[in-house]
Amino acid sequence: MRALSMLVSTVLVVTTLTTPAAGAVRAKPATGTSDVAYRRSDFSTGTPEGTAGDGDSLTFASAIGTTDYTDALGTRTWEYARWTGPEEQVGFPATELIASWTADIPAGSWMQVEARARNSAGLTKWYVLGRWAYGEDAIRRTSVPGQGDADATVSVDTLVAAAGRQIDAYQLRLTLYRTPGSGVTPRVRTLGAMASSVPERKTVPASPAGGAWGVELPVPRRSQNVHEGHYPEWDGGGQAWCSPTSTTMVLGYWDRWPSAEDTAWVDPSDPNPEVDYAARYSYDHAYQGAGNWPFNTAYAGRYGMDGFVTRLRSLTELERFISAGIPVITSQSFKKGELPGAGYGTNGHIMVVVGFTATGDVIANDPASSSNDAVRRVYPRADFENVWQRSSSSGGIVYVIHPPGHALPANIPGVPANW
Repeated sequence: MRALSMLVSTVLVVTTLTTPAAGAVRAKPATGTSDVAYRRSDFSTGTPEGTAGDGDSLTFASAIGTTDYTDALGTRTWEYARWTGPEEQVGFPATELIASWTADIPAGSWMQVEARARNSAGLTKWYVLGRWAYGEDAIRRTSVPGQGDADATVSVDTLVAAAGRQIDAYQLRLTLYRTPGSGVTPRVRTLGAMASSVPERKTVPASPAGGAWGVELPVPRRSQNVHEGHYPEWDGGGQAWCSPTSTTMVLGYWDRWPSAEDTAWVDPSDPNPEVDYAARYSYDHAYQGAGNWPFNTAYAGRYGMDGFVTRLRSLTELERFISAGIPVITSQSFKKGELPGAGYGTNGHIMVVVGFTATGDVIANDPASSSNDAVRRVYPRADFENVWQRSSSSGGIVYVIHPPGHALPANIPGVPANW
């Protein structure tokens, strides 16, 4: 589960593993026209400090200094290198920014992603949007709560602009860390940011056909509920594991998921150990859950995949991905009865859109099902689009995960590119 009213806590200089404060909510989106723009970073631009980059990747070349970092694993000294991207114009006043990435982070290294914005008052401070490692030897993988000020707040993985301080432009900064003198080479393969302004709207009309009616992709089916009570140290399965379960289904579609050797630590009675594995290695120790959006796409990068988080404006847009053979992971919230056929309500849930019926209804692999066989659902198009796109839900959030050699569809002409 990923609750869509995001949570905020107190400022941290050094990571401590706190529970996000209850009751704090995501800032309301601005009224007006929905705007979304996604831009992938070009590492041949910007300011390198100890990093070597081309248009496609960024690597640790030489240390520019050392720093101490403390978390539940203790205090350790790390050497680091850094890259600061150029200022990117958004093109409209954005209310939110989400960065996402894929990287090769070997044992003994980790990375930090930061962003700062330009608004009507000038440049903001740098905000940490994630501290990431694949493994568990270096740091506890974590978001950083408590970074709110007069300009913005970080809600888990999302930079939310304060009222009257919309984001006109932004910069991203990457810092790569490794054990001093080790020669370990962390490499970032992709980095991008999605800026958006979602209109205040209680209902959203169904969009027209987009070319994928009658198409269904053969995505394997996995239920989160068969994992109820598994591994409480990673949030205990069941309703908490919708995001890693959905990510696992998409990785299985591409035949890129954990091997039997990888999952040898999972209880042999577990029906689908690859789901437990994904929950463990996407788990956010500050958020205390596996529902951090960019952490899931970064986890997919473990298998050489490209992945990013963006917003789609409609099912019409989403159909372009299905036509291109790419299943799409969506985030939505709804009360019981608002999504006919679901049989439940949720304040934040992730599922996989795998296709469309001949009449345009949504075919979803919904992990909130009693068994793997029950995962395939058909949801009415209008109801699905409403609970996915409205402002009280995620406003169209998706994860897109695909092999680098599998081309994305063309963007919608005439509007800012959102993938």
